[in-house]
Amino acid sequence: MSNCRVCRAPVHEFFDFGRHPLSQAFITPEQVGDEFFYRLAIGACESCGMVQLLEEIPPEQLFHKGYPYHSSNSTVMRAHFEETARRFLADRLTGPDPFMVEIGCNDGVTLQTVRDAGVRHLAFEPTGVGGVRTHGAFFDAESAAEVRASDGPADVIYAANTICDIPDIGAVIAGADALLSPQGVLVFEDPYFGEIIGRTSFDQIYDEHFYFFTVGSVRSMARHFGFELLDAEWLPVHGGQIRYTLGRAGSAPVTPAVARLLAAEENDRLTDPSTLAAFADRVTRIRTDLRELLERLAADGKRVAGYGATAKSSTVTNYCGIGPDLVPFVCDTTPSKHGKVTPGAHIPVRPPAAFSDDYPDYALLFAWNHAEEIMAKEEAFRAAGGKWIIYVPEVHIV
Repeated sequence: MSNCRVCRAPVHEFFDFGRHPLSQAFITPEQVGDEFFYRLAIGACESCGMVQLLEEIPPEQLFHKGYPYHSSNSTVMRAHFEETARRFLADRLTGPDPFMVEIGCNDGVTLQTVRDAGVRHLAFEPTGVGGVRTHGAFFDAESAAEVRASDGPADVIYAANTICDIPDIGAVIAGADALLSPQGVLVFEDPYFGEIIGRTSFDQIYDEHFYFFTVGSVRSMARHFGFELLDAEWLPVHGGQIRYTLGRAGSAPVTPAVARLLAAEENDRLTDPSTLAAFADRVTRIRTDLRELLERLAADGKRVAGYGATAKSSTVTNYCGIGPDLVPFVCDTTPSKHGKVTPGAHIPVRPPAAFSDDYPDYALLFAWNHAEEIMAKEEAFRAAGGKWIIYVPEVHIV
């Protein structure tokens, strides 16, 4: 049994995915056999309810200059982050000399909009990014204090799909306390555990995501470190997320949305052992159904290609035992992945042209959270008789 990284109470394991590689460790065929593996297992804290991984990967091993994901590759995500920036400019960055900080800005799409509005900004981004002002350090109390000394207090600290990746979350809150103005806010959006349970989207569970937040667990976490959860907003991106707004206790009133979402979680019993056990049973069924489908298609001589060499796909292929014998290749738009093989499963990654040059009979959609955008773009595949295989919330063919 592990102890909670937030409150130190016992954490009870509810699923073990087995031995897994780093989800973004795409390697050349010559590097096969020289990979780092760890146990991908997940549990829930018996006290604060925080859902978390049981093994921790050092952040410098996960996030570095070769990190391959770029938000701007998706028009949906680019529009989402641009709109997020415009909201901050309208309601949070309205003072005489506002200052916004982003933790993990990826390719800088949010801060580019802030920059273009003439607002001071800074990104804590160890993977490197162009076009916006950056600081290469990881965000904590020491690095935040250095920025406050040079730039003054921040009105907004923002993070998207980043806070859940940081095991030492106390260091993040301490950094926010050191850098924020008295009325400043820490705003972050991450995958919502309620959606993971509801959709059985087990592939959201991989090494980069250490925490799987609920509104209740985030409120407990905030209070543990002297902050308060001021607002919570559901977002449709990435299969369902929540945007949390934290401020120092007493700095602003709590919105009614927090109480509504807390009541819904209480009704759904999100972290109750019976709910977690039922989730585990559904995940096991998906693995069985997906393997049986792929094996049947292979026996019938059907060609199946993967679509989207995502971090999520690493959980699916390694947990379900899917290799090149069942899915000979996966197509992806990221040039740095081309010519390499997927982590652990060693499925060759090819550029998008490999998909359309000779359409397969079926496409296994690993990037299911962008299904609408992808299917619209690949209408010719369907017109040619192609079919999509999707495994969330259950295995089905579209």
